[in-house]
Amino acid sequence: MSSTWRTSTPARRTIRRRTAAAAAIAALALGVSACGDSGDDGDDPAGGETSAAEDISIGLITKTETNPFFVTMREVASEYAEERGVELTALAGEFDGDNEGQVQAMENLIAQGVDGIMVTPNNSTGVLGAIEQARAQGIVVVALDTATDPEDAVDATFATDNLEAGRLQGAYVRAVLGDAEPRLIMLDGTAGGTVDTFRHDGFLEGFGIEEGDPAIVGMENTQGDQNTAQTAMENLLQRSPDVNAVYTINEPAARGAYAAIDAAGLTDQITIGSIDGGCQGVQDVADGRYAATVMQFPAEMVRQGMDAIIEAAEGGDAPSGFVDTGSVVITDEPVEGIESQDTAWGLENCWG
Repeated sequence: MSSTWRTSTPARRTIRRRTAAAAAIAALALGVSACGDSGDDGDDPAGGETSAAEDISIGLITKTETNPFFVTMREVASEYAEERGVELTALAGEFDGDNEGQVQAMENLIAQGVDGIMVTPNNSTGVLGAIEQARAQGIVVVALDTATDPEDAVDATFATDNLEAGRLQGAYVRAVLGDAEPRLIMLDGTAGGTVDTFRHDGFLEGFGIEEGDPAIVGMENTQGDQNTAQTAMENLLQRSPDVNAVYTINEPAARGAYAAIDAAGLTDQITIGSIDGGCQGVQDVADGRYAATVMQFPAEMVRQGMDAIIEAAEGGDAPSGFVDTGSVVITDEPVEGIESQDTAWGLENCWG
């Protein structure tokens, strides 16, 4: 399990927070470290009690702590927690698909008695038991980026409409091909995740084909990892050197695909599309490594999720339903019928 980022203010802790000390010690034994907790258990130094927000603690559990998308989430969460005056504990799985690590992280946060948990599930069903346990204890749980299955297993979901993001990628790549007969390779992420399923299905819809269409000449799971995607692309190119279009689950996978395609001398033959919209990904589009990326907004997912938990903890309504945090096609080669922004705009707004 990953390290813990904790942001706190000098605030009076409730009895529930004090009893969480034993859980924090247990978490350290599991490899979780804490830093920056400068709070005390007294009243505000000015003589009054601290505000309600300062007694609120929130957990963030991401899929990994290495993928730039989730690194951004952690950084934004840390900054926003400090701005809002709440305590944040950030944990992650060891790797994309580490359901056991996420369950353990969830159990640690439940033991700490946090007010709310934000989680990006590795698998849409992999953490349902831990989520149910948290909600049974009155903890508000929201999903970020990846929906659970069923969706109402959490209080609310703040995420990209991944079906639409996939559709935008597919429609763009197909438009670039023009009249050419498509020869498509699909570099998926992790089997069983709602993000992976929605993006895959959305791409096929936007591209104008169905699962099993002969236009799909190869398909591999990459766990969204650059090195895995590069190896997969190398192998698929050996079997289908006439490929002219590549779907990628995310930008690390797109970078891996490009490395293999470049080494094979096929960059002029193949159109690569992707989804993420990180600053590096936008720069990759500007540099011609892939034709377009669909930008999403993880910072908004974090801020809106945290706001919803704080509102509920202060006595307001608990959040509910799905909240689409938006997506935008980024390319310097726009096509008719698909709204897009150029890479200059993308670099100014990446992951905003």
